[in-house]
Amino acid sequence: MIPHERSLIQKLQGKPFAFIGVNSDAKEPALASVERHQINWRSFWDGGSPQGPIARAYEVQYWPAIYLIDGNGVIQHKNLRGAELDQALDQMVAQLETPSETKEAAVPVDKQAP
Repeated sequence: MIPHERSLIQKLQGKPFAFIGVNSDAKEPALASVERHQINWRSFWDGGSPQGPIARAYEVQYWPAIYLIDGNGVIQHKNLRGAELDQALDQMVAQLETPSETKEAAVPVDKQAP
């Protein structure tokens, strides 16, 4: 999975996207995994248990679990893989990059007619 994660991070660099990992392994194996796989994205340790506070909050049933969370903190998709994951991410990022009607209609104060 890690090669695909790296490709997503590279592909979406500079976009409204954040990749966050959560590791439920015991602390020493978790740290060793980060070093061995050269994980350079944000990653949290969930207390060394698959029933840690993060896993409980998101009701993680198995590992690895993938959650796509929108800009409002709402889970939009769970456990997609491969092309389905890529497509869902592309759609979510495109929606975030598309100006809303309100933003398009806004005119800076200094540009408004007197």
